Amino acid sequence: MDSIFLYSGIFICLLMILSLYRAVFGPTTLDRLIGVNAIGSKTTALLVLIGLIFNRVDMFVDIAIAYSMLNFIAVLAASKYFQKRKGLQDE
Repeated sequence: MDSIFLYSGIFICLLMILSLYRAVFGPTTLDRLIGVNAIGSKTTALLVLIGLIFNRVDMFVDIAIAYSMLNFIAVLAASKYFQKRKGLQDE
């Protein structure tokens, strides 16, 4: 069963490389922001898989939840910053 979790983790890491490409070479700022958000979401899933591999799901789920909350807040802050910087918000 551990090999399934290990191969799933490797597959998620390969998917993260695709998101990294979008985050680095994205044509717009929004594409880069979405790429970084996708990397954060995949990292959350990867943390849960690591917890399954080490039989410490309780500890790694707590870390994954904290990381996903930080990722969400960071994406909200960055999107708000870029929205104000481009003058898209009417105040």
